[in-house]
Amino acid sequence: MSTSSSSQSLKIGIVGFGNFGQFLAKTMIKQGHTLTATSRSDYSELCLQMGIHFFRDVSAFLTADIDVIVLCTSILSLSEVVGSIPLTSLKRPTLFVDVLSVKEHPRELLLRELPEDSDILCTHPMFGPQTAKNGWTDHTFMYDKVRIRDEATCSNFIQIFATEGCKMVQMSCEEHDRAAAKSQFITHTIGRTLGEMDIQSTPIDTKGFETLVKLKETMMRNSFDLYSGLFVYNRFARQELENLEHALHKVKETLMIQRTNGEQGHKRTES
Repeated sequence: MSTSSSSQSLKIGIVGFGNFGQFLAKTMIKQGHTLTATSRSDYSELCLQMGIHFFRDVSAFLTADIDVIVLCTSILSLSEVVGSIPLTSLKRPTLFVDVLSVKEHPRELLLRELPEDSDILCTHPMFGPQTAKNGWTDHTFMYDKVRIRDEATCSNFIQIFATEGCKMVQMSCEEHDRAAAKSQFITHTIGRTLGEMDIQSTPIDTKGFETLVKLKETMMRNSFDLYSGLFVYNRFARQELENLEHALHKVKETLMIQRTNGEQGHKRTES
């Protein structure tokens, strides 16, 4: 899907060129945006193949003419990565975008660490290389305009996702984290729990069980750092974990009561 008529071409710099950074970059390039990248690992060969200018030196990266800097780090490493960026090397006011799966943490960090004249857009593309391998259509893109002065640049960046057919959801970082704790974190937790149980397909699987096996496989393909970050840096996650534990205990308790009642009824019938 072309965006040449939908949004102005942007100069986008990606910090952290791992799987997710590469995933976003492919669509951004397809849409005609100019990309640069920097990362702790050397992706110079891959970037050369993709038509992206790769900088080993972060200071040189910052002195390039960039409209938008996209932070594609892990949740756990964001603080360290932002702290290592020599922000005084920025040539001009720049829009910073994070794409983490938690939102209050990057919001607070970026407001604290970035220069006053830097714009901040907190986002969560709620999909990735596995779930959106056939395109971004109907996948959710959440965003919060935390501090925006250059509306044109911000709108052009958001348009990247709208043009690909994403379901666009604007909400506060707090609203996101509250909802994500009830949905994304619980999904990962159940998938991880099924992984610990090592559930496997059987010759008599129901459709429901097939869904559970698929959930386990999908969640276990994600890094544990991602799952850990969803818990450590979302203040609502602990309560949802406790709610899940309480619910499991309640279900078990109800089953044990039914079992006891059944056994007592059986004994009365025999007597």
